[in-house]
This record gives sequence, structure tokens and C-alpha cells, in this order.
Amino acid sequence: MKTTIQVSFALLIALALSVSSNSIWAQEYTIKLGHVTSTVEPIHQSFEYYADQVSKKTNGKVKIEVYPNAALGSNKEVYEQARLGANVIANVDPGYLSDYVPDIGVMNGPYLVVEPQEFNRIVDSDWYQQVVEKVYEQGFKVLALNGYFGPRHIISDKPIRTLGDIKGLQIRNPPNVMWVETFKSLGASPITLAWAEVYSGLAQGVVDAAEAPLGSLWGAKLYEHKKVISSTGHFKAFVGIAIGRAYWDTLPGDVQDVLLAEGRNWGNKLTELTLQSQASFRQKFEAEGVTFVENIDYASFQQATESVYSAFPNWTPGLHNQIKKILAD
Repeated sequence: MKTTIQVSFALLIALALSVSSNSIWAQEYTIKLGHVTSTVEPIHQSFEYYADQVSKKTNGKVKIEVYPNAALGSNKEVYEQARLGANVIANVDPGYLSDYVPDIGVMNGPYLVVEPQEFNRIVDSDWYQQVVEKVYEQGFKVLALNGYFGPRHIISDKPIRTLGDIKGLQIRNPPNVMWVETFKSLGASPITLAWAEVYSGLAQGVVDAAEAPLGSLWGAKLYEHKKVISSTGHFKAFVGIAIGRAYWDTLPGDVQDVLLAEGRNWGNKLTELTLQSQASFRQKFEAEGVTFVENIDYASFQQATESVYSAFPNWTPGLHNQIKKILAD
């Protein structure tokens, strides 16, 4: 009798442990991840990597569906879907997030870092933790903001080497204040267009030029209309992923932990893919007859864009100096 009770008790313990270990993923979750870029770019590959890793770490109970080419809408439309509580992850950018928390926009400033690795000093800082908490208060949970999207260059009909070359250039900008202020400081004439409209905008003469990392310029096939890429590198662009606070708060802690941990890994993966792809994209462009311009007066460009950091009255006073100190440490 005693033996029977002991065996039964042991079975109950084993069953309880089994239920406990499996209850973490007792419910299945499907989350949509939307972005506006093409499937041939490193960022899309990194999102597929993120989806795969999250699925593995949750035994297939959390499924992330990746929607490229603005299938879920423009960046701002996806932001609002997430903010309103949809099961959506948005591809975020500090410039766009600055609409909700102005200070975070400094992370996307012109000529902010020299080497991509420097950006991690910002992401690992106390300042960053404080600013993403403010983003959370505005309706978004930032899962990561350490993905290197690449240096942004200008594609046009003519070489751009000096400030004189860019003066008056009608260049496509996203609906993002940081971009607009940057190109104003350089003397260009920024024109706001959604990314999905850039190809036709160049073809129809709505804009003279566009700017983006090489992967995006290639994915959008802008080389079919413009044959000169000036390697201005005006932004070392970093992007991230964020989910709406309303939906985030419904997820169990174990799911949240995986989304966060794999978010940082996603950023590292995107950085790796971006750095690996630069040479191959250049070769593809050159095969299409595109010329690259390298002998650029970077010092003048950087000096001209310093004024951008004074163009945001809603920033905390001394913000740019604070960020420069973080980068110098």
C-alpha cells in the first residue's frame, strides 16, 4: 500500500512538472510584422530570422508573419495599428518615434557616429533606458533599436561632392522631421513621398533624387531611372522593432522575455547582414551602369548639418552634448 501511494505521488509530481513546463506556451500567438522594404534586402532577411528564432524558442507557439513591401500599410499606418492594440510589430525608426517622444529623434541625427559599433554605447546607456520607457508611456514597447540599416547615400543624375552640388536639389524625404531638417541644412529642397511612391516619383520628375541605404536603393530598382550614387553617408541609419503597449500587456511574461531577447539578437543579425552586403550591392549597381562618387567634402557636409541639432525646440536642453558624451565614454 505504501509503495502504491509513493508511486502515485511520484506520478503526480511528474505530471505537475510536465504541465508547468508546457503551460508557458499553452496558448498560441500569431503576430504580424510589417515593413515597407523589399524581400531582397538584408532587413527582410533579418525579420525572417527573428520570426524563426522566436518560433524555435517558444516551441512553435508564437508565430510571427512577416509582411514586406508595405503590405500592412506605410510605416505610420503600421505604427498606428500597433498603437491601437493590433497584434502587430512595427519596423520603427528613431525619427518616426520622435513624433511621440521628441528626444529619441537624436539617435537618427546626421553624422552622429563614425563606425556602426559606436551606436551600441547609446543603446546600452541609462539615457536609452529612460527614453524607451517614455516611448512605452506613449503606447509602444520597443523590442530592439540596434539594427544597422546601413549608411544612407544619394542617387541622382549628377555627382554630389560639395554643398554647391546639392543646393536646390529636389530630394525625396520620408515624412520625418529629422530628414527634412537635415536636407534643408545642406541646401537641398526636401519633398515628402512615401517610399512606395519613390520609383514613380523619380520616373515622373516629381523629385530629382532619393536617398537610402544601398539595399533599399537596389530593392526599389531606382537605378532604372538614376545612374549616379554619391556616397554621402549622411545618416548611419539604425532601426528597430516595436509592438503596441496595449497588445504587449496582454502577453504572458515568458512570451515577452523571448520577444525582447530575440529582439536584441535580431538587431545584431541585421547589422551583420548589412555589413556583409555592402560590397555585393555595389557590384550589382555597377553591373547596371551605376557610377559611385566617393571624393566628397564630408567635412563641409558634417559642419552644415550641425545646425540640425538645434532645430528641435522640444528636445531636452543639452541633449546632443549628452549623446556625444555617451559616445565618447
